[in-house]
This record gives sequence, structure tokens and C-alpha cells, in this order.
Amino acid sequence: MERSHKILEAIIDEYIRTGEPVGSKLLTEKLNFSVSSATVRNEMASLEQLGYLDHPHTSAGRIPTVKGYRLYIERLVPENQTLLSDEDKRVIDSALENARRRDDTDDAIIESASRALAELTKCAVVSTSNTGRFSVITKVEVIPTGKRMYVLLLITSGGGIKNRVCRLSFDLTHEQLDFFTGFVNENIAGLNLESVSEEFIERMGEALGSYMISLSPLLKVVADLSGEMAESRVNFEGESNLIAFEDFQKNEVLSILQNRNAFTELLDNAFSGINVLFGDEERGDTFTVSNSGLIAGSFLKHGKTAGSFGVIGPMRLDYKKLIPFIEYFAVRVTGLLSEESGEKEED
Repeated sequence: MERSHKILEAIIDEYIRTGEPVGSKLLTEKLNFSVSSATVRNEMASLEQLGYLDHPHTSAGRIPTVKGYRLYIERLVPENQTLLSDEDKRVIDSALENARRRDDTDDAIIESASRALAELTKCAVVSTSNTGRFSVITKVEVIPTGKRMYVLLLITSGGGIKNRVCRLSFDLTHEQLDFFTGFVNENIAGLNLESVSEEFIERMGEALGSYMISLSPLLKVVADLSGEMAESRVNFEGESNLIAFEDFQKNEVLSILQNRNAFTELLDNAFSGINVLFGDEERGDTFTVSNSGLIAGSFLKHGKTAGSFGVIGPMRLDYKKLIPFIEYFAVRVTGLLSEESGEKEED
């Protein structure tokens, strides 16, 4: 079995490099152990029968199947993946440091990191960020703008500002406005966004007492704004890199770009660590282009998942290089997001 695994690994490595079916003669020359061409042909035939290889057209060469890639990712890559060089680490560190200098807000760091990851990997990169849930509400303000019209402004510690126009069926008095401003800043300011749940708002509505009927609509707007600011954000970088891949047809590239939001759920379901998904796999969370791969890695803040990166390209991505690349990116971004609280990134 060890020999067949090494042969499978060599076939996939060569196919990733060239995109051409791999024949037994070439493979014999590439293997780093002595074996006859006949033995290689027998092993390749066996791997094909097991579903790890395919025999396209009438060519004598084989190409990996999704099942073959899955074995390659789960068993062979962890044993033989390329370690990042000091130069690669220096380039990544420099790119992330430049991103932080331009704008040190969480979302800006993640977007800049995604852009740098796309540039360095020459792939498309989708990122999700739910760092908003860590932000604390610092101020709530109500501004009259016209008859029965009010703008509710919500500001968070992460630099987020969101407003909503609220139309009421009656005008509020100065006393009501002053009471509401004092009430929300006493009871809601200082809470993180994800704490403003429906149950919490119901309790706050009851605490308004005699002002409940007149001020509850404004309280609901506070809840809506908090929920929106706590939602995951999606960013897509390196779209032009997809066009450069010969493996993709134009319609496939267009399909990826048109369905970019479909990657959000995939990244959210990838959990921690590094996960690899293929478009051809028979599972409920596949994405739109069959001949495609997604390498997902998550990053943390305060010890909790704060978002994920997903590198998108053809199925024959260089997993041995990209997986440690993304792992290092995730560790460094975790460190940058945690610096403000004095946390240290984990090696």
C-alpha cells in the first residue's frame, strides 16, 4: 500500500505541475525509488480500479479523480507538504504589516490580508469576517430630521458607524428624546453587538415603563442596526487571477463570480484549521464549478473564530505549497487582530 500511495502522490504532483495525463514511462523516471515500468503500470491500473485515477480518452496516461485528490490531501500532503521558506514568511509578514499601517481596523486588516494572499498565491481569495460581533456599542444617538422623522445613529468601538431613518406615527417631545438617549446609553452602551438579542430588547422594552409605546420603535431600530453590524462580511479579491487559469472556461469563471456569496456558507462550515473542498464532490455543500478547489483556513480573535480565508482555483492547485501558506496567514492575522488586547499569536 505504501508503494501505491507514493505512486499516486507522484502522479498527482506531476499532474498539478503540467496539467497533462501522466504515463508509466514518465512516472518511472520521476519516482525516487527503483521500480520497473511493468510494476508501475500494474499499480496505476489498480489505483484506477479503486477509483483514485481516471483514464481520459485513449491516452495511456492517468489523471487523479476527486477521490484521489481527497486521499492526497488527507494522507499524503500532511506527510510531505512544503515548509514555508524564511523568504516566504518575510514576504507575508511585510504584506500584513503594510496592511496594518494603512488601516488598523479589523475589517481593513482582513481585506488587506485577502488582497495580499491573492497577489502572493495568484488565486482568487474570498474572506469572511464576523469581527463585528466583538465590537462594543459606544454611543446611540437620535437626531430629529423632520416631522415624525428621526435618524438613529449607532457607533461601535471597532470604528463602525451605522444609521437608520425611522418614521414614527407621532412626534416625540424633547423629554422623550432625552429619556431614550439616556436610557440606551445607560443600558446598552458598553455591550457587544451579539449581546443585543431579541430577548434582551424585549426586556429593555418592558423597562421603558410608561415610555414603552412611544419609544419601542426606536429600540427595535437599535436591535436591527446591532444585528446588521454583527453579521459576517464577505470580501472577494483576485478575480482576474481566475481568468489566467487555463483549466477554467470563461463561463466557469463567470459562474464563480456570480455565485461568490455561496462561498460564505462553505467558509462558515469549514470550522477550525485548514479544510479543502472540491466542486466535484458529492456532498451538500459543493460550489458551482466542478473542476475547482477551495482551501479554507480560519483565524481567531479573543480565542474565538473571527472569520476565514478561502483560496479558490482549479482542482490541481499546489496544495503542498498553498496549505502551509494559508496556515501561516491565518496565524499572522490572528496575531494582528489580537494585538489590541495584548494577546499573543500562537505558533
